[in-house]
Amino acid sequence: MTLRDRLGALLGGYPGDSFALVTQGRVRDFDGWVLEDLCFHRAGEDIPALFLRPPEGPPPVPAVIYAHAHGNNYATGREELVEGRPALIGPYAPDLKALGCAALCLDMPSFGNRQAPDEQARAKAHLWRGGTLFGQMLAELGAGVGFLADHHLVDATRIGALGFSMGSTHAFWLAALDVRIRAAAASCSFADLGMLVESGAHEGHGLYMTVPGLVGQASTGEIAGLTAPRALMIAAGFRDWSTPEPAFRKAEGELRAAYAAAGAAEKLRFHIEPEIGHQETPAMRRAVLDFLRQELVG
Repeated sequence: MTLRDRLGALLGGYPGDSFALVTQGRVRDFDGWVLEDLCFHRAGEDIPALFLRPPEGPPPVPAVIYAHAHGNNYATGREELVEGRPALIGPYAPDLKALGCAALCLDMPSFGNRQAPDEQARAKAHLWRGGTLFGQMLAELGAGVGFLADHHLVDATRIGALGFSMGSTHAFWLAALDVRIRAAAASCSFADLGMLVESGAHEGHGLYMTVPGLVGQASTGEIAGLTAPRALMIAAGFRDWSTPEPAFRKAEGELRAAYAAAGAAEKLRFHIEPEIGHQETPAMRRAVLDFLRQELVG
């Protein structure tokens, strides 16, 4: 069994199937592009989403799965794409549109219009049934990749993943598990989980991220290394509780080794700001956009 298969088993099942049904709600103009309210249906649950896309007519464009953050702000889900959040310098939608890149953002379980059941109730139910909430999240994001790949306005060979904080973890895990992801940018959540547990820093992460047996099976660097030889960017600050330098450096070293072994060292990029905490900076945003421009849009 490959590492990717073992991770899928630990998560309780991945990849997810496709969405059973998609319904369309409000359609808005977004500076000449289109912003659609969509509702996906999977496993008996409605999953609201925002889809930023070009109008009909142009050739297919690249697209990203935009994974929203946590921040203990359960009211904010898919709207982060267009409204941003305090830890970001602004919403990503205008910048992605300027790049010519479509974007899909789903409300994750317990966020946005899916706040009930809450994170604790969902995570416990999954664990008692032998699954994980993290696995559900990744399966839904994987189904979102399938939606993008099948959409006539999207170039299925140029699909990426992008996120901050919880969204960062989602982005590099999704890239590791789903080979349809061509490039992933993960900001402000990347560190060796074993070292976080030893130091107690894992307490900062939400219950959603609990995957029984994970630390004994794979390290963060090994997981992210499954993305090689595809493009990956990691952004971090060392005053960030989620990326203490020793735990970051261990994961970084293993990730660099994986890319070197794949002969793809040039496809791995880091943006490190040692004095920055759990927040995006203008330099970090520029680095992410330059990465997407080079690896996904160009």
